[in-house]
Amino acid sequence: MSEAYFQVESGALGPEENFLSLDDILMSHEKLSVRTEIPMPRLGAFFLDRSGGAETDNTIPEGTKLELPLWLAKGLFDNKRRILSVELPKIYQEGWRTVFSADANVVDLHKMGPHFYGFGSQLLHFDSPENADISHSLLQTFVGRFRRIMDSSQNAYNEDTSALVARLDEMERGLFQTGQKGLNDFQCWEKGQASQLTASNLVQNYAKRKFTDMED
Repeated sequence: MSEAYFQVESGALGPEENFLSLDDILMSHEKLSVRTEIPMPRLGAFFLDRSGGAETDNTIPEGTKLELPLWLAKGLFDNKRRILSVELPKIYQEGWRTVFSADANVVDLHKMGPHFYGFGSQLLHFDSPENADISHSLLQTFVGRFRRIMDSSQNAYNEDTSALVARLDEMERGLFQTGQKGLNDFQCWEKGQASQLTASNLVQNYAKRKFTDMED
């Protein structure tokens, strides 16, 4: 039976998003606080109300604070020209990094940001002096939460898991589902309900070629 959508792997943990991935598309539209470092002519009509500081020629003045989607902030950011500067979201700042280092499991990551790891990885694009601390915090947070996530997925067979996954970010939810699928597959195998094993296409094709060579 064909499926309407085949999940595409996210690329958000790498240097660039994968825009064939629905998770990456949603993540790239999350808002980021920025401050303009130069005047931006003719853009005030798109980003500012008259009461918000736009000049008569629709120029965004230098020093204006804006909320831009991640994809647009990345496109405008340039180390050489200093078009804009980025304000780190609170959850990636030092105060929250201290909380994560104390006990990452107590934090509701989905409430703080459903794409916590992917969005945090993309923040490294902006060359903040805190980049090393942010990347270390992301890694340690994942390591600290991983074991509990997988333990929970292995001990929730045929149970309602909505409460368990409510506090997980989207990547963690994917890991939880993978763990549950592995458990379910093992339970089916143990009960003799697993699908019949068949030779892979690679093996079948090799056997056909070998048979053809023998005939020749």
